Order: sequence, then C-alpha cells, then structure tokens
Amino acid sequence: MTSEETPLLIGVDAVDVDHEAIYNRFSRRRKWMIVAITALIATLPFWSSGSFVPLIPQIAKDLHSTGPVVGLSVSLSMFANALGSLMWASYSGFYGRRPVLLLSMFIAVWGSFGSGVATSVAQLLVWRVVQAFGASSGHSVGIAVIADIYKMEERGGASGAFFGAVLFGMALAPTVSGFSAHYWDWRMTQYQIGGAASLAFILTAIFQPETSHPGTRGIDRQINSEGRPKWVWLNPLTNLALLRSPNVLLVSVAQGLIVLTDFMLLIPIAYTFGVKYGITNEAIIGAMCIPVGLGNVIGSSWSGPYSDRLLISLRKRRKGIWIGEDRLRATYLGGGLLAPMSILVSGLMTQFWKGNGSFIPNMLCLVINGIGVAIVFNPANAYLIDILHDRSAEVTAANMATRNLIVALAVGLFLPSLEKFGVAIAFSGVAAVAWLGYGLIILVIVHGERMRKWMDLGFSTQKSN
Repeated sequence: MTSEETPLLIGVDAVDVDHEAIYNRFSRRRKWMIVAITALIATLPFWSSGSFVPLIPQIAKDLHSTGPVVGLSVSLSMFANALGSLMWASYSGFYGRRPVLLLSMFIAVWGSFGSGVATSVAQLLVWRVVQAFGASSGHSVGIAVIADIYKMEERGGASGAFFGAVLFGMALAPTVSGFSAHYWDWRMTQYQIGGAASLAFILTAIFQPETSHPGTRGIDRQINSEGRPKWVWLNPLTNLALLRSPNVLLVSVAQGLIVLTDFMLLIPIAYTFGVKYGITNEAIIGAMCIPVGLGNVIGSSWSGPYSDRLLISLRKRRKGIWIGEDRLRATYLGGGLLAPMSILVSGLMTQFWKGNGSFIPNMLCLVINGIGVAIVFNPANAYLIDILHDRSAEVTAANMATRNLIVALAVGLFLPSLEKFGVAIAFSGVAAVAWLGYGLIILVIVHGERMRKWMDLGFSTQKSN
C-alpha cells in the first residue's frame, strides 16, 4: 500500500521536474482567472437552492400550494444535484473538464428558464430537477480543476478562495431573489439563474482551458490505443465506491452534518426570524442571509491558507514526513465550537428573548455560523483531494452526494419539526447533530492512518500531489 507518511523532500530542486512543470503550465494570473470562472459555475447549485429561501410563501400562494410542498423542490434539487455531480465527475475524468462544464451549463440554462415559466407545482419540481442536474458540475468538477492546477502546498489557499466565493453566493442568493420577488415576482429569480448560467457558458467557452493533466484523460488513452475516439458510457454510481474507505465516508458524513447548521438557519428563515421580528418583505428576509455569507468569506479566507501553513509546519516538525490528516486539525475551532454553538444560541434567543432586542445578536450568530462552517468545509475538502489526488473529481462528487443526501433528507423534515417542536428544540437538535459530525472528524484525525489500511484505494503520495 502507498503510505501517507512518505518522506517529503523540501525544496524545488528535490522535486521531480515533470511534476513541477505540470503545475507551472499556467501563470498565476491565468490560474486565478480559471478559479474565478469555475467558482461562478460552482455558485449555481447553491444559488438554485438558496434563491428559494425567501420565496416559498410567495410561490406557494401563486401556485395554490403550501410551504412544505413547495419546500420539496429544495430537497428534490439537492437529490438531483447529488446525482449530477456524480455523473459530471465521471465524464470529466474521461473527456476532460472543459466539455463537461459547457454541457452542464447548457442544461442549467434550459432548466432555469423552464422553472421560470412553470404554471404548477409539478412542472416547477420537474424543471427544478433539470436545473439542479445541470448546475451540479461546478462543485465536483470545479474542485478537480483546482487540483489540476495547484500543488498540495497551495491547494488550501486556492480552495479557500473558491469556496469563499461559492458559499458567499449561497448566502447572497436569497437577497437578490428576495429583492426580485418583492419588486417583480419569484419567476424573475429563475431567469436570473438562467442568465448567470449563460454567462458561465460563454466565459468557459472563451477563456477556460482544459486543465486535466496531459495524457490522463480516458479519451487520450483511447486515442492512443485505438487511433480514434468513440463514445463511452460511464456509470456515475461507481464513484460511490470511494465511500468504502472509512476516511472518505466519515469526512463526507461529518461535513453533511455540520453544514446542516447553515441550511437550517437559512432555508426556514421566513418562518423563524421573519415571524419573530414581523418581517414579510421578501427583500429584507433575503438580506438577513447576508451575514452567513460574510462569515463564509471570513472563514474561507482564513482556513484555507491556515490549513496549508499547518500542513507544512507539521511536516517540517516531523522532518519531512507527511501525514494527510494534519490538514483536518485546522477544523477544530469551526466544528467543535462556532458552527454548533451559533445555531444553538440562535434558537434559544429566537424563542425565549421577548421583543426585537435579539435581532442584532441573531445576525451575529449567522456571521459566526458562516465562519464555523467554512472553517470545516475548506480543509475537509482539501484533505480528500490530498489523499486521492488522481481521483479528485470522483471523490469530491462522492463527498458532495453524501452531503446533499443528508441535507435533502433534513430539509424535508425540518419545516414540519419547526411547527411541531418550536425553534429552540429544532435548532438544538441540529446543533447536537453537528457535534456528532465533528466527532467523526476527530475520529479520522486520530485513527485516519490505521483506517486507510482497512481499504486501499490507491492513496496519493507526495509525487502524485
């Protein structure tokens, strides 16, 4: 088995020249342009789900339905997002990143405008699934693009910038959609998503190069062996086989349980903070999601580079020996304290603090929650890429599918639980689940090396990173 404790040679002269050349194909400026375009694409699935946060009451009224029924579109879009991410990851490994991103954006445009013209809940659900399926490439393929162009020691900072933009987009989406719904109607938000997907398609077509490492695509090997390319059908569910590794499974489940704090604060915000403070204006309800986005940006900008520095520092302390789980140590503050405590305190204040005096403290809880989730999100994603670099898109897709499945199931149950148990108990339950999730990360930090020996997936070495 390939060991994660392979001694690392410090210094450029000691590193294989070809390995360096692969990551020096693009200038620093070109890399940041690639990250920016890919981050725009990766915001779309979050924009798709987040745009519904302040709109559920209006959509339910317009389509003669109820909030929980319309809320199903969020759950269904999360399921479609999970399936789509698995498929796009498989095909990006065979045909390359760029063609997959272009095709997926075309489908996202189609689904978005279809959602905008829906005249029934059934039509809306179908088109939302198409929209989410198309938009789902941004995360799994996007993080693979980052793995293609950045070395391990730079990956945390790049992924921090990437996820900072993505998570901020998730929080900004309710603000823009709320403003549009208040001054126009909810359909405008779907046209906006379609417009963003169209812009992403154009930018990818003009400026985005193919980032896959030379000769690593399946189609490259096919051409070399058979002389001409032919279509190959791939089974996207094979990516889920990576979950056989306890390291991948536990980190993916942990992320899903911790990111629930973000979603459970944002998705029902019209029924929690909106009701608490007597706010019915969709634009204002959407604007209340901005603090989470600000927290995401702060947490991402700090946790990504910090996880890089921590990885390098601990490696030097061990005289060049790399242990992959070192990066996960950067998640202590976010997973153990900030994410669960913020939603716990928010729930107690919302239910038991009379009057409007808790508004500013609640907004502060949203900022803190955004910071905490980002502190866990970025190092955990970079960790999975570090240990399975050659399958970065596939492991990201498996991770995303697991996380989305958890969120989709939880969203479907959460609104009814709010009505039955109240904000304090519902939010406390989410906090407890987040602490459980962080316990899984601690388990990986302590026993990760031993667990990798249980299931050898061909873990990465320094040379392959």
